[in-house]
Amino acid sequence: MSSLWLDHVAGHRGAVTGRSWDERGRYDTVVVGAGVTGLITGLLLARAGQHVAVVEARTIGAVTTGNTTGKVSVLQGTRLAEIGRRHASHILRSYVEGNLEGQQWLLRYCHDREIPVGTAPDFTFAQTESGVDAVRAQYTAARSAGLPVRLVPELEIPVPHVDAVTIDDQAFLDPMPVLHAVARDLITHGGDVFEHRRVTSVRTLVRFHVLSTPDGDIEARRVVLATGTPILDRGGFFARLKAERSYAAAFRVPGGAPGGMYLTADQPTRSLRPAEAGRVLVVGGNGHDVGRSTSPQAAVDDLLAWTGRHFPGATPTHRWSAQDYSSLNALPYVGPLVPGSDGILIATGYGKWGLSNGVAAGLVLAGRILGGHMRWGEAFQSYSPTQLFDLPAAVKANGEVAVEMVAGWGDALVGRQRGQGRARIVREGLLPVGEYTSDGHTERVCAVCPHLGGVLRWNDAEASWDCPLHGSRFTAGGTLLEGPATTDLRRL
Repeated sequence: MSSLWLDHVAGHRGAVTGRSWDERGRYDTVVVGAGVTGLITGLLLARAGQHVAVVEARTIGAVTTGNTTGKVSVLQGTRLAEIGRRHASHILRSYVEGNLEGQQWLLRYCHDREIPVGTAPDFTFAQTESGVDAVRAQYTAARSAGLPVRLVPELEIPVPHVDAVTIDDQAFLDPMPVLHAVARDLITHGGDVFEHRRVTSVRTLVRFHVLSTPDGDIEARRVVLATGTPILDRGGFFARLKAERSYAAAFRVPGGAPGGMYLTADQPTRSLRPAEAGRVLVVGGNGHDVGRSTSPQAAVDDLLAWTGRHFPGATPTHRWSAQDYSSLNALPYVGPLVPGSDGILIATGYGKWGLSNGVAAGLVLAGRILGGHMRWGEAFQSYSPTQLFDLPAAVKANGEVAVEMVAGWGDALVGRQRGQGRARIVREGLLPVGEYTSDGHTERVCAVCPHLGGVLRWNDAEASWDCPLHGSRFTAGGTLLEGPATTDLRRL
């Protein structure tokens, strides 16, 4: 599956050029991850005169940013209501202010580079009466944060709805032209962008850090991990995040797509937005915890069927999925990986709103490195007094992880097969083995995640082995795709 956005840039990998890997030196800052956070952080630092490199395991935007729905909104479904329930009013206002600044930075950048951006009202709506309270709570939270939202009883979409809250003049875009423009600007300002270089570990020496890759080391005075979930276990952020996969599809729709952006307040989640000048409708939803769905393909099929029912004649052109990380306290984690040390910084936990939050995080990280301060930065911290409220959520989340660990190994040790169709997990001795057969050829891998030893599950929508503990994912042949793991599966 390839997203609409990644398909646009397929075959055009020469768009970003710069120094070769063999010409690398020692850097002021090395950023790991070439999504929106990593590239914008790198650009901000390079503009300030730092010698910066961005190191990406795959290609620019290949993971979360290139698989987003491309919405740049401060309404954000019911997220403001969730933050308002769990934090003081000034924290909610700071979160909104940070997202507004991230949004406006991004839109100014697109305007200056003549990158197309669409604008439309954004709606959070209830599909049934059960979602009305959530809509009203979002309205109240947004108003308290100073946003000019309003309630509307009717929507111009052929989808069941009861109530909605809306805000005007929000944005949507194709993220890939943005990422490539930022990468080119970074190189113009003396920075480097290295694709296909996976960082597997970071050693901290007296005055600098050594980042190891299979192709050699790279050195920096400071490191920024912009990898979704931090790839280093220091700080335990893998235990403070929930990894979720969600699905999206693009459709050609007779008569064109609705002009607004829409997101449900109740389940099942449905997200809608126009693309390609209104000729295409992007529909998303059906999220689930990574590795904990019996059939992700059923979620994809349900999304396609739902769209066909409500938009007769809709023809799918692309299908894709994305992995997002939500924090336990509903706020992004941005700052030191380990308390009291600015040598390694992280940014994660955007809860599916990475385009505005990712830019805001870049502004916070660059400000911290360069000695500045964002007045709304209290809502973007990796460690703060608000983390005290994480404890009940952390106990619940890590209890679920323990259940998955026991269930996976229990099934493996008693020889109970997992999987369906062409993929299954079997036991050889005490080892769970993943087998996948295609065109008469069988791939066999150790089905134990190299991160913390969870038994993997088969993802029938994406032909991947997914870890139900912390979201690491691997191809059928064992190649690492994403997550806190840093190595491939052992091939058998």
